[in-house]
Amino acid sequence: MQIIADTIDFKILQDTAVAIGKFDGMHKGHRILFDKILEEKKKGRKAVIFTFDPPPEVLFGKREDKVITTKEEKRILFRQLGIDILIEYPLTMETAAISPYDFVEEVLKEKMSMSYLVAGYDITFGHKGEGNAQLLKQMSKTHGFTLEIIEKICEEGREISSTYVREEIEAGHMPHVTKLLGEPYEIAGEVVHGAKLGRKIGMPTINLIPPAEKLLPPKGVYYSKTLLGEKEYRSITNIGMKPTVNEQPIMGVETYIYEFDQDIYGKNAIVKLLEHRRPEMKFNSIEALKEQMMKDIEAGRSYR
Repeated sequence: MQIIADTIDFKILQDTAVAIGKFDGMHKGHRILFDKILEEKKKGRKAVIFTFDPPPEVLFGKREDKVITTKEEKRILFRQLGIDILIEYPLTMETAAISPYDFVEEVLKEKMSMSYLVAGYDITFGHKGEGNAQLLKQMSKTHGFTLEIIEKICEEGREISSTYVREEIEAGHMPHVTKLLGEPYEIAGEVVHGAKLGRKIGMPTINLIPPAEKLLPPKGVYYSKTLLGEKEYRSITNIGMKPTVNEQPIMGVETYIYEFDQDIYGKNAIVKLLEHRRPEMKFNSIEALKEQMMKDIEAGRSYR
């Protein structure tokens, strides 16, 4: 997959099928857009994802800079899907001020050779978000591209959106998050050295330090699955500060993987959160911690 980032000076020569959006939290609505451009790929077009970096909400200070899906996690998923080109278009006060008409003509058509575009019905773009689906419909007729506008899909009577996904993650409702995303919530990262306490007490774990911008669910223990390379393992995961053994305020993701005992420091792992088991706790001793960890691990063995 080709990644075009940190520049507005590029030119794609082949016809492209483009999905445009923020794509924070790759929910089921987003995946309809991905499926559309991958169908167009079979017809000879290049499958292209166009997104802004940073998202408009971050540039204009409308929410905290916490993301459901980090830039690296998006890149991993798009590679897995078979996307040909990912454009992370720099969003600045200058690029945000482009007129909607010029954005379509100069960026989507001239720079990207777009011949097919798919987007959600609530898409906004250009100066003050004045561009919308209606403008795209008008310009598709005058600028020679095929347009598909996708309606929102619903879950339990509410439109699936990144806001909806965010609320459920913050509440720790991981089974419902899985329904919204179409798969479990993922935390990806490099396996780093921890305090090695788990190994010392006979329960070796792997440690990830998520990026500061990654949105995490409430601290606590979660049933999980862990992807290492192409193999997936059952696991159980603690998210938090490890208060019994660590006074440093660093959020970590510590995972015990069943039937696994290999040295994978420096390699990448993806932890998939399935369901919350219990909140994070501080114990009076390492022995008390070990006893609780054994209970958590045994509970995880029977979790389905």
